[in-house]
This record gives sequence, C-alpha cells and structure tokens, in this order.
Amino acid sequence: MMAGAPRQADDTAAPSRSQFTRETSWFGDLEAGTEGRRTRPREGTHTTPTEPGTTRPTFERIYQAFLVARLVLGMLGLLLLATLWGTGVRVPTWVSLLGAGYATLTALAWLWPGHHRQRERERLGTRQALSTVGVDLALFALLHHITGSGVNAQALLVLPVLMAAVLLPRILALGVAATATLNLLSVAWLQGGRGDDMAALMTQAGLNGLGLFLIAGLASELSARLAREERSARGNMEAARRQAQLNKLVIDEMSEGVLVVDRRGRVRTANPSARRLLSARGMAPQPPFPLSGVPAWRALIESIDHAMSNSNQAEVAQEVTLHFDDRSQRALRLRMRFIRGRGGRTQEDVCVLFLEDLRTVRARQRQDKLAAMGRMSAGIAHEVRNPLAAISQANALMAEDAASPTQKRLTQMVADNVTRLKLIVDDILAVAPGVRPPAPAIDPLEHIVAICNEWRSTAGLVPGEHGILDIGVQAARQAPTFPHLKVRFEPEHLQRVLVNLLDNALRHQSGEPGAILVQVGWIPGAHSPQGLLLLSVLSDGEPITPDTERALFEPFFSTRSRGTGLGLYICRELCERHGATIDYRQHPPSVRHRNEFYLTLPIEPTGQPPHSA
Repeated sequence: MMAGAPRQADDTAAPSRSQFTRETSWFGDLEAGTEGRRTRPREGTHTTPTEPGTTRPTFERIYQAFLVARLVLGMLGLLLLATLWGTGVRVPTWVSLLGAGYATLTALAWLWPGHHRQRERERLGTRQALSTVGVDLALFALLHHITGSGVNAQALLVLPVLMAAVLLPRILALGVAATATLNLLSVAWLQGGRGDDMAALMTQAGLNGLGLFLIAGLASELSARLAREERSARGNMEAARRQAQLNKLVIDEMSEGVLVVDRRGRVRTANPSARRLLSARGMAPQPPFPLSGVPAWRALIESIDHAMSNSNQAEVAQEVTLHFDDRSQRALRLRMRFIRGRGGRTQEDVCVLFLEDLRTVRARQRQDKLAAMGRMSAGIAHEVRNPLAAISQANALMAEDAASPTQKRLTQMVADNVTRLKLIVDDILAVAPGVRPPAPAIDPLEHIVAICNEWRSTAGLVPGEHGILDIGVQAARQAPTFPHLKVRFEPEHLQRVLVNLLDNALRHQSGEPGAILVQVGWIPGAHSPQGLLLLSVLSDGEPITPDTERALFEPFFSTRSRGTGLGLYICRELCERHGATIDYRQHPPSVRHRNEFYLTLPIEPTGQPPHSA
C-alpha cells in the first residue's frame, strides 16, 4: 500500500443494494423499534408473499377470514354429527353425507393455492365465487328445503349473503340475497301446502328475506367505503415511500455529515460523509454503533450532553476537535437539533448532528471572498499589462544610453522588477475565467515520470538510490483500466502543478536520500466505477504549522520574502478547472514523510475519444 493513500475501511463485506437501502434508510432506522414487534404469521398458515415493510391488503384478509369461517362451520358440523352418533341418536344418512361433503369442500377451498392469490383484486373471480358463495348458497338452500321446519337452517343463509356483499359487486350481492329470499319463500309455500299456516310462514319468510336484503346492502356499502379508504391509504403509502427514498438520496449525497444519536449514545443513522469525518482513515462502521465506544469521539458526546443541559445554546454552531489514535486530529464544525418524543413506547428523544470539516468551511468562506477579488484582479491585470509593456520598452531605450555603472544598475533593477510583474500578471490571467479548448486525455504515469525526471535534471539532483527524489507508480496498477490509464488534463498545466509542489518540497526537505517521495496510486470513486488517480508529493521536512496550513491556498500568501504567493493558489485553480482536487494533510510523527500534498484526478472511461467538448 502506498504511503499517504487512504486506507479501506475495516468493515464487513459490503451489503447488497436492497440490504443497504433497508439498513441505512433514513426513516427505517428510526422505526426499528416497531419492526421487531410486528405480528409474524403462524407456522402452517397460508400467507401471500408481500414486499418488505408492507401488509396484506384488506380484501385478501377479509377473504381469508371468510374461508376460515366456512372451514370452522364445516368442522363444527362434523363435530355435531359425531356427537350425535356417539350419543346414540340416529341421523339420516343424507344429512351425514351432506355435512361430510360440505366440510370437505370448505377444506379444499382453504387448501387450494389459487384461492390465496387475491392481492391485486378487490372482487372475487368467477371460479372463486362459484366455489364459495355458490356452494354455500346451494347447500344451505338444499338443507333448508329437505329439513323444513325440523331444523332451522335459515340463519346459515346469512353467510353466503354477507360474503357476496363484501367480496362481490353490489348487483351480484343483491342477486344472492334475492336467491336466498326465493328459497325462503318457496320453503314457506311448500310447508303451507302441507297444512301449516301459510300466511304466518310467508310473512316470516318475507321478513327474513328483507333482513337478508338489508344485510347485503349495508355490507356492500361498508365494503365499498373500505375499498376506497384502502386505495387512498395505498396512494399515501406510496407517496411516503417515494418521499423517504428521496430524503435518503439527498442525505446520502450531502457533503455535510448527518448523524442521528439517541439518548443511550447509539448512532442510529449516519450518511457516508459523517462516517468519513468520524474516521482518521477510511470510514466509520455502518450504523447502529455506540458513540461512546471510541475515545476520539468523546468531544461529540460532551457537546451533546452540554447542549441537552443548555437548550438555549443547542442550535448554536460550535467547533470540536477529534483526536485519533494515530495522533492525527480533525477539527469539525458542529450543529445540533433535537427531536423530542411524545412519550410513546417506541418514541424517544433523538439528537441530529450536522458535521462539517472545519477546513472545508474555511475554504468555502475564503472561496466566497476570493471570487469577487479574482474578477477584480483579472481586470487589473489586463489594465497593468499595457503600461508595463511601455515601462519595459522605455527602460530598454534608457539602458542603451546608460554610461555609468549606477545608471546600468538602476535600469537592471527596473528590468528585473518589470519581469517579476509580468510573471504575476501572467499568473493572474492564467486562472482568470474564460472559455478554453477541452483538455486532452493523457497517460498520467508517462507524463508524471517524465516531469519528475526533467525537474530532477533541471534542479541538478543526483538520480538513483542516493538521490533525494523517489518515484513510485506501482500502486496505480490497481486501477480497473490499467494499463490503459487516462486522465483529462492539459500537459502544461499538469507540469506547472507538479513542478510547483516539487519546488516547495525541495525547499523544506531534510537533504537525506529519499527525502522527497512522489507516489501515484488508485482509490475507488463514489460516483464512477473507474475510480480516482491519487498523485502524492511527500517530503520529510518540518510539518507545516496550523496557521500556515489554513492559508496555504490563499493568493498572495507566501513564507518567502521574494515569493508572489500565487503558486499553490494557481495549482488549485488549475486542478479545479480539470475536475481534479488538491489538498494538504499532515501525517503522524511515526511516518517519515509527514507533509503530503495530494491530487485526486478522475480517470477516463475506456473507449472515450482523445478530446472531449
């Protein structure tokens, strides 16, 4: 592994996409306490596969309830027949056959797989209706006709009527009620023909039929309302699911770290940015994990406790510093918000932390200040260029007439300062905004090695093992596109950036062999399968002080009396122009090369044209 390259996190194997979505869902983690208490289906029961986090539709559950009711009724009929036979009561054979047949049909309806595939329907199909409602209506009507007044089977007709009213369209439900009523009237008419009081029997049958019509109408209306409410609930659930996915996508893509911590100090949710900020190298583990288990995070715990006890200052941004085990540290800007629970069993107070790297915050503030100054500097540079050329030309004419040594020295001083001003103007115009031709796709390893060798020759350094410059490109072989590795960067700009970093390293190195180290490696990218090329320039000089580090990339800041202070500023502008980044980091004292300036360059996909518009 190359020195200074970010190490991979020591986490377990990466989860699949579905697992990742479920584990890191923004709302799923907050509701984790309720998921474990959801009712699980009993073993042996028939369930319809549903999507994770969803329940069976109401229609399916009601249909299953009717199937269970029919099965229970059939089993009770068999139990009643067995009890009668056991007590010595003679039961007609046809009654036993009818009871056994009905129990068998209800069991088959319950066990038949096709009867359980009703998730996408709100009404029964033809076969399901005939095998349930039709069978019940036919058997109960037959039982009523045969038994007459001996056995009161009228109440059994309520089951098919109610089932039709709930599971079939209203017109069919009324048709079932009408069929049952005709059955009641026909039985009353037959009984009246045998000498019974026909008026009383017909009146009773008519009232029972009217009750069946009322049951059918009311149950049908209630089921229709329930279906409308369920459709509305499904639409709301789908909208909530999409909103949750949108929130998760936004939070995961935020450059600002987001942590959700409960009162027990457990991190319930953490986006990738927060996990990177909480680790010295790589990323923190996947949530949930305890915040109190790592000494480096003690400052966060103290800040949360202080904010809980001082609610007036909870929303005030504060700065905390994390001290890691490798003696490195990271300053963070911390903001907190509290979500108070309502006293429910699964609701509790949680703290939402927003984390930002303080260096990033200060760099953004500097960038805002420098944006206007950059435009103003470009305009001034254009205005200075013309009078500067006139001064240079006039000084050249005076140099021709200079006779005394004093005059020659003065004209030479003017010429030197004119040259220095020209360099400053060229530097400012080099980073001024404007339309430029697209950068070519180049072989980074070839150009980096060539630039380093040329710089070593120009600086008069000794090559080989005893030289102060070492070059390592072996780590770049891990790139998926190796050996066809390409980055999009202007060669002259890459040379300018790398030479500037090498010059800075040369001024602050110890002079021992291998004091300057140039390494090229590969790191995985968050948004591209090709990853990123990592170019590091390391030196073993004294580490940069925090005050100097904060102003490294600011224009006109220099630690040398004759420096323009534009070197690193121009390097950063050139890198951003090509989609790359440049930054500085300091390694622990146990590492020889403590100072590291590193560039991350996007790797071009294979098969791309040499130039891109």
